[in-house]
Amino acid sequence: MNKKVIGYIIAALVIGSMIAIMVNNNLNKPDPIDTSGTIVAAGGNPSEDEDLEVGLQQGNLPPDFELETLDGEMVKLSDMKGKKVVLNFWATWCPPCKAEMPHMENYYSNNAEKENVEILSVNLTTGENRGVKAVQEFVDAYELTFKIPLDEEGIVGETYQVYSIPTTFMLNTDGTISQKIVGPMDEAIMEQLIAELY
Repeated sequence: MNKKVIGYIIAALVIGSMIAIMVNNNLNKPDPIDTSGTIVAAGGNPSEDEDLEVGLQQGNLPPDFELETLDGEMVKLSDMKGKKVVLNFWATWCPPCKAEMPHMENYYSNNAEKENVEILSVNLTTGENRGVKAVQEFVDAYELTFKIPLDEEGIVGETYQVYSIPTTFMLNTDGTISQKIVGPMDEAIMEQLIAELY
């Protein structure tokens, strides 16, 4: 057999195996409307005193979640109301995420307090080859000081339909979505987007 044909066969087998693994992982994931209460699914009631729709569109309240951070603190998105929130999804192996992180840290350390901004940088831990250890090493190497919630079950990333990383949702002080950004941001872009929040 020709070496080129053998190469195609091997590539097809590798791709087929990857697809089978991804399908199997998705079949074994818990339902996002799990009874654990971790996620308020789109269409749920955000609270009794608000008529805002829950969803991922501009002007909606995004689905609520509660995750443990790398530091062991429990963080709930709805508790961030009253602050401008940068809700970022990332992984340690992602080159654009690596490029973005120093800009996020720089913005956070220089502006977070005076601009009333909180950065929640949700690590998609299910996609990390070495799990939490890889996240801790990354955070130490980049000297990150903002909150790093760990999506260890993959539910939050799935609920937020994060198909490409980094993905960031900019949230107003009332908790509603102002914008969704797919791809890395630099400090100047962050400043501009945060200035547009109310």
